[in-house]
Amino acid sequence: MFHPPHPETYREQLGAFLREDWGTQDWTTAAVPDRPMTARVVAKGDLVLAGLPVAREVFRLTEPALAVSLKCEDGQRVVKGTEVLRIEGSSHGILLAERVMLNLLQRLSGTATLTRRFVDAIEGTGARILDTRKTTPGLKLLEKYAVRCGGGVNHRLTLGDGVLLKENHLAAAGGVRAAVEAARRAAPNLVKIEVEAETLGQLKACLELPEVDGVLLDNMSLEQMREAVALRDRSGRRLFLEASGNLSLDRARAVAETGVDFLSVGALTHSAPAVDLSLRMD
Repeated sequence: MFHPPHPETYREQLGAFLREDWGTQDWTTAAVPDRPMTARVVAKGDLVLAGLPVAREVFRLTEPALAVSLKCEDGQRVVKGTEVLRIEGSSHGILLAERVMLNLLQRLSGTATLTRRFVDAIEGTGARILDTRKTTPGLKLLEKYAVRCGGGVNHRLTLGDGVLLKENHLAAAGGVRAAVEAARRAAPNLVKIEVEAETLGQLKACLELPEVDGVLLDNMSLEQMREAVALRDRSGRRLFLEASGNLSLDRARAVAETGVDFLSVGALTHSAPAVDLSLRMD
């Protein structure tokens, strides 16, 4: 069982999403009778679920009297035809919540499903799949939760969760050493420092700095990544290596087999296709 963010952390966004969808008046729903009905949300394909508690919260915000039953759990693989959610009560309440609920559930489950494909692709290598900060504003916590449902690992949730010195930071500071030393002076002792390296020379510079906890290998070839792992291992340093840069599903296993510790995949949150789920009322 995966524990999603507390509803208080995203309830305000859900309210805004509902108001945006409703506009001034739902003339369609108002035109049909409001009566007790049962609705079922069903998977239209094989997928990994994420966002069921969020879907329930959408219904609760729309019509608190609705009875919502979760038939599956987040992180669960389901096959086409599986009932994942059941709602009983006001037909108007169900109809008003339907589209926002489905949009969120399909999007979050899409992220979980794509993450699981990456995780399965590198199984047995010892590497792990990371997300990035390339998230949808307002949905970051939920999208990163969906990554966990798919078996991935979260990178920084906020800028305050760690130091990641990328090429622009290095340029502004005047090089790797200057940037790392400045970061160590500025950040609390328990905050880790990671440095982006575009060349093996930059990696070597990082290996000479005890303040560096990890190195992001940016857009390196497989040969360069293997050499980076060998350099790290020969140095005796225990810093982690993260591969990044246009990591496709087809290439993921080859990258993981170079010996890197993490593969960071921006597509998990910025390009995952929504899965197909539908709501049908009896």
